[in-house]
Amino acid sequence: MARSGRSNDWGFPRWRGYEEGREAVEVRICDRHGCNEPGKCPAPKSPNSKDRWYFCEKHAAEYNKGWDYFEGLDKEEAAQRAKSEQAENAGYAEAQHYGWSGSGDGSRSADEMRALEVFELESDADFDAIKREYRARAKKVHPDVKPGDRDAADEFQKLQLAYEVLKAAEERREWKG
Repeated sequence: MARSGRSNDWGFPRWRGYEEGREAVEVRICDRHGCNEPGKCPAPKSPNSKDRWYFCEKHAAEYNKGWDYFEGLDKEEAAQRAKSEQAENAGYAEAQHYGWSGSGDGSRSADEMRALEVFELESDADFDAIKREYRARAKKVHPDVKPGDRDAADEFQKLQLAYEVLKAAEERREWKG
């Protein structure tokens, strides 16, 4: 019995990867017209439908941009649900490969969005705008400007914390890309 070619399974280390076959792998392309990226993110075509679109990460974020998970809940119910899910999913918070699913547009995490709310800025604000807004607001409530004012001190601490969150996120983005 003659073989048509030499096997890649001989010797150590193996010359091919484990679980690797010789057949062609089928890759599903993003369903967005004109996109040639792999479509790895399923999205329902309509509510309660089993039919799915398959988008790349960029177009999945665009598709989900206006979706509100807490729609129809009052503030207390929404806060309780967010707290319980954060406790249940704490292990995923540190996993960087889940980071794309943050704000809906794929650019900001939930913490960053809350920090931007402190500065009353949009989610697409660049870091220079964030820095300008932080400095302008911090000058108004700084403890040196308003000594002994507890409300101003609390506001200043809130601004500092929000700025630190956004600054750390910006540094992570610069480091990655």
